[in-house]
Amino acid sequence: MPHPTDATAFPAHDDHPSEKVSIAIDPYDTPQKSSIFNARYLEHGLLPMLFIVSNSGNRLVVLNGITVQLVLRDRNKISAANEDDMYRRLSRTPSNDSGVSRLPLPIPPRGPKAGVSREVQVEMDAARFQRRAVEPGETQSGFLFFDISETQKSLAGAHLYVTGVREGGGSELMFFDISLDKYLASSQ
Repeated sequence: MPHPTDATAFPAHDDHPSEKVSIAIDPYDTPQKSSIFNARYLEHGLLPMLFIVSNSGNRLVVLNGITVQLVLRDRNKISAANEDDMYRRLSRTPSNDSGVSRLPLPIPPRGPKAGVSREVQVEMDAARFQRRAVEPGETQSGFLFFDISETQKSLAGAHLYVTGVREGGGSELMFFDISLDKYLASSQ
């Protein structure tokens, strides 16, 4: 998994210099980028995004209770998938372009089978952003996954909104608004 050094190094970031906190997002929206995973998240309608939080201040930044939403151009809001959402999405059989399931018919008799392999479970636990705080002078990162199966799947005009970030004293920081157009412009 990638270990970025600073959120401001990414094109799609929001920097709060007075609060000394930066948050960036790096979508893994191409087969080349998403090849770091064993699971094929994109084929299952899950968009992995590397979420990076940098704290250049001298106070702890608390991430308990943050809300992260992907707001698409048409104003549809998608919250980051939780572990159960991801298991449900990954345990489904992907469909082909016609919308017909790829299950062979008649279904061959088999014993019970787990929906998600142990290898994918371990990968999900290692990849998901699960940090509760960012120490002064540190950067924390991990992946957030968004269920884009019901959308037009275009990031053009989309924004990522992050609220609920607090400093160690308990006061909430200003919300973070990250335009994904910055990412799209840099990848062309």
